Amino acid sequence: MNPQGVLKGVAKTALGMAVVRAHESLRGDRLFDDPYAQRFLDAAPGAFPGQSASAEDLAAMGPSASLGALFAFHGVLRTRFFDDCLLAATAAGCQQVVLLAAGLDARAFRLSWPDGVRVFELDLPEVFAFKEAVLDGLGAMPACERRTVPVDLRAGWAGRLVAAGFDRAVPAAWLAEGLLLYLTADEVTRLLSEVGELSTPGSRLAFEHGGIADPAVLAQARGMPTLDEYTPLWRGGLGEDAPGRLGRNGWRPHIHDRAELAASYGRPIPGPSGGGFLTATRTGR
Repeated sequence: MNPQGVLKGVAKTALGMAVVRAHESLRGDRLFDDPYAQRFLDAAPGAFPGQSASAEDLAAMGPSASLGALFAFHGVLRTRFFDDCLLAATAAGCQQVVLLAAGLDARAFRLSWPDGVRVFELDLPEVFAFKEAVLDGLGAMPACERRTVPVDLRAGWAGRLVAAGFDRAVPAAWLAEGLLLYLTADEVTRLLSEVGELSTPGSRLAFEHGGIADPAVLAQARGMPTLDEYTPLWRGGLGEDAPGRLGRNGWRPHIHDRAELAASYGRPIPGPSGGGFLTATRTGR
C-alpha cells in the first residue's frame, strides 16, 4: 500500500508530533531518539511545507511562532516523561501497555522493553492505514509483542481490546498522550471508567493535566487563523478535578509539575506555561 494514498485519513496533529520528535532526535542533547518520526514525515511530503518545529527557529519568527515553540516544547517534554513512565511501569511488573490514541507513536519499536511485554496500540483505522504502510515499507520489527486495535475511543473499544488479547487479570500501563483535550468531559469520564474496569490493582495510568499554556496564551491561539483547523477540536477534557475523580474511583493519583520536570531535564520552558502531567496507580476496582 502507498502511504501517501491514505494520508488524508491521518490526523494532522499526529503528523505534527512527528515533526516535533524528528527535530528533537537531531539534537546533540536530545531527550529521546525517534528514528521513525522522520520516516513518517517522508511519507507525507507537503503536510507541513516550510515549517520548522525547533524551539529556537520558531521563537525567532514572532508571536504565533513563539506559541508554536511552546507547543513543540511540550511535545518533547511529554514524550520523554511518558517514555520514562512506561518503562518504569513495565519494570515494576506491568506486562501490558495500552497506548490510547497511539497516533504515530513508535514506542513499541524504539524503547527497550522487558521480556514478555505486550503493547496494544489503539487508534482510528485511517491512522493505522498510514502508519502500518510506512512501517511495513521499512521492514520495522517491534522490540516487544505489538498488537494494533483500530477503534473509535469515544465508544465501544473495550471489547475490541480484550478480543485482541488484553488480559484483565494482568496489571497494565495505560497512556492517554495528547488525547483528553480532544474529548468532552463526559467522553473522558466514560473512557476512564472503562480503563478502570479493565485495570487490576497495580495497573498504572498517565496523561496530561492542566493546560499547555496559561489561559491568555490559549485564548490567543484560538484567535490565530493559522490554528483554525486545530482549535475547534479542543473540547476541554476532564478539567482540574482529575486527581479527585480518580482518587474517588480506585486510583492513587500524583501530579508532576511541568516547570519542575523541565528543569530536571535541563530544558527551560520557552514561555509562560502551567499544568503538567498526572500519573496514577490502581488500588482497587
